[in-house]
Amino acid sequence: MSTKYRFKNTYRIQLRERDHPPPHVHLTGGGVDVVLSLETVEVMMGRAPPLIIKEALDWVRSHQAQLLEEWQRCYP
Repeated sequence: MSTKYRFKNTYRIQLRERDHPPPHVHLTGGGVDVVLSLETVEVMMGRAPPLIIKEALDWVRSHQAQLLEEWQRCYP
């Protein structure tokens, strides 16, 4: 498991090395586990406070190309 971003001292965006398609990251911490699509930059599964989701999606959107490249290295 690789943490890519931490915010608000509670939440993390993680790319998990032994995961499954489609390409995604996990938003965890504070009792949430949300799956965020790397292709569409949307919530695939789970719930979290709207401001937390917004910050996470904004960060994923700005790092989407890098995250997709890393996903492809893990899952050729």
